[in-house]
Amino acid sequence: MKITEWEEKSREEVFKKYSRKIDKVIFKLPDGSESDFYIKNENTPVCVLALTDRNEVIMAKQFRPGPKKILKELPGGGINPGEEAMMAMERELLEETGYKGDLQFVGMCWDDAYSNRERYCFVATNCKKVAEPHNDEQEWTEVVLVSLKEFREILRSGQMTDVEVGYLGLDFLGLL
Repeated sequence: MKITEWEEKSREEVFKKYSRKIDKVIFKLPDGSESDFYIKNENTPVCVLALTDRNEVIMAKQFRPGPKKILKELPGGGINPGEEAMMAMERELLEETGYKGDLQFVGMCWDDAYSNRERYCFVATNCKKVAEPHNDEQEWTEVVLVSLKEFREILRSGQMTDVEVGYLGLDFLGLL
């Protein structure tokens, strides 16, 4: 069977809070039937694999409500209206960790198969601490520095989000 794109028949927002939205989308399938899907309709985020000049990975240790666990995460967040992705990434890195570095765009990746969200992926090298972190309301983080070896172990464990950004960043830097 040849794979073809599905025709969207209707879309209705069924949930909205903060930057999170869920749309009920009805598609006409290749066999002519129709089926509903619930698609995350969220803002575009940025995320970075940030390294100090000693090749330590800068991570934000924080409680994550989905898995109900404290995870070590890569810095990232949302792009404000009218803000360029690179500027958003600089802002998020500084706000979450207090670090600045040489930022480079790596690429984009899809969030998941039931989301319309593409994530901007970056690397930052030669990062230096220039300020104290400044968290948003509902955000409490502890900055931790981990070795590349420990970071690879965290990636393989699956105990973080944005795993793809970690792998894309390591590949981009030739550190896989």
